[in-house]
Amino acid sequence: MQPNPKKQKKVVLFTTPTCKWCTTAKKHLRDNGIKFKTIDITKDQKAAKDCQKHGCRGVPVYLIGTQWVCGFDYEKVEKLLNL
Repeated sequence: MQPNPKKQKKVVLFTTPTCKWCTTAKKHLRDNGIKFKTIDITKDQKAAKDCQKHGCRGVPVYLIGTQWVCGFDYEKVEKLLNL
């Protein structure tokens, strides 16, 4: 599937090095041609606190535009990215 031709929303993916769902999330974004920035929350405590502040207790955490998505929620991510 190709992304919608209109401008893509900014995507940030918060991860940890050993998270299998984080690897799945990255693959899903790459497979759909979505550009994204990855932040390892084990190295960035401020980012980890931002995730917790938005109710996310585990990873992956997506920030799509201004919307936070906790966990690998395939349907919600696809909807927010118009895939």
